[in-house]
Amino acid sequence: MTAPTLAELTAKGETPEILFWVGCAGSFDDRAKRVTKAFVKILNATHTKFAVLGNEEACTGDPARRAGNEFLFQMQAINNIQILNGYGVKKIVTACPHCFNTIKNEYPELGGTYEVIHHSTYLQQLINQGKIKLTDTNSFKGKKITYHDSCYLGRANNIYEAPREVLQALDADLVEMKRCRTTGLCCGAGGAQMFKEPEKGNKDINVDRAEEALATGATTVAVACPFCMTMMTDGVKTKEKEAEVKVKDLAELIAEAQGL
Repeated sequence: MTAPTLAELTAKGETPEILFWVGCAGSFDDRAKRVTKAFVKILNATHTKFAVLGNEEACTGDPARRAGNEFLFQMQAINNIQILNGYGVKKIVTACPHCFNTIKNEYPELGGTYEVIHHSTYLQQLINQGKIKLTDTNSFKGKKITYHDSCYLGRANNIYEAPREVLQALDADLVEMKRCRTTGLCCGAGGAQMFKEPEKGNKDINVDRAEEALATGATTVAVACPFCMTMMTDGVKTKEKEAEVKVKDLAELIAEAQGL
């Protein structure tokens, strides 16, 4: 499994079709690394010419800004923008809605304007183009799957259909939670809440959300965000249902269905 760096391709005088922005979770979190690997397998299988920044990629600054450290956000953002602009990057794909939202909507004011695509949309495009072909024998056919809307994908950027179309391509039985799409419930990690203990209350929000997912009777909870992945997995574990119900990213589901 290969993922060339932008520096390597540039040295050879080559330009990738897309830059895959891996993100902090996708680089360092053991669970999210599996999503990164699954997406890279899909990119290689579809002969997509891509590159990663590797050691030149730093945090987008999203957690810093959400936590109120505007100075740190601007430092991180400007550093990334200088590197991206230096390479002449035009098109970025990322599997993290937080990176997606920040680079797409907040970098332009600092001089970084790119075409930014979330991997759910990119997977949908590959399916529509016929580059991803799913057979009738894929392991998710007819299985009950529910999808959790990431706040930064759904309410912040109005991306509701692409992830669902990806799941429909699996020929699975998509069952919606009570609160979905525009009325979806946050997993509890957004706004830099990921990095602190929750405030006192009656119930953790991720447990509340996991209960809604379990109530659908689905055996797979599909997510499209590394933060949601952590919160939903912990919620399912709290309910001691981790043996029966799996939390998986869209890229993992597609890679698995293709036998990659």
